[in-house]
Amino acid sequence: MAGDPAVPRGPLARRTTPAEYLEATLVAVVLALFVRTFLFQAFVVPSPSMERTLLAGDHVMVNKFVFGPRAAAALDRFLPRRPVRRGDVIVFKFPEDPRRDFVKRAVALPGDSLEIRDKMLFVDSRRENEPRATHSDARLWGDDPDLPEALRRRDQVSALRVPPDSFFAMGDNRDNSYDSRFWGPVPAGNLKGRPLLIYWSHPPDVAGSRQPLRWIGDFFSQTRWSRTFLAVR
Repeated sequence: MAGDPAVPRGPLARRTTPAEYLEATLVAVVLALFVRTFLFQAFVVPSPSMERTLLAGDHVMVNKFVFGPRAAAALDRFLPRRPVRRGDVIVFKFPEDPRRDFVKRAVALPGDSLEIRDKMLFVDSRRENEPRATHSDARLWGDDPDLPEALRRRDQVSALRVPPDSFFAMGDNRDNSYDSRFWGPVPAGNLKGRPLLIYWSHPPDVAGSRQPLRWIGDFFSQTRWSRTFLAVR
């Protein structure tokens, strides 16, 4: 009815509309922050250290809750959590500079004994079968004290035991990766999550371009379409 006082008319309706938009915007922002903080986060692979599993310029979606603290019992069925497994690809805060995120493979778990001899990885005295590890440099650096430590530790790591609540992380591109061989294990508190899939892949020189027209023009021609929605393993 035209005279029904329960139905807002005229100026009153116009005054409430901005408030409704503001409320919807705030709800959307809160949900986005919740998802980014606790559930999922986008991450761009910055270097070739994980080739051929991950290429520089791969944009991946990271599952942040899988290694996180247990949720409420009612949520555990929807947000399954598990410990890090040997062989998992992990994203973590770089121990020497927590402002930077790294992505590597967890090759040894807390309490594992580890050794690298002539580029070969041994865990608990057994040589690991690593089908995704690659070696781009045929040279082999021995444990020679006259060599720079960076060269020796690339191919030779003396036997050690991974500390509690820590993980030994290495890039799949073993001869071109700055990893636990050089700066030590990753503390569990630095873990951010596990990459699930690649949602977009682009050569880094184009993906990071600051020229909008160039970026738009190259999007279709240089996107690595075969990597789209590729699961990270």
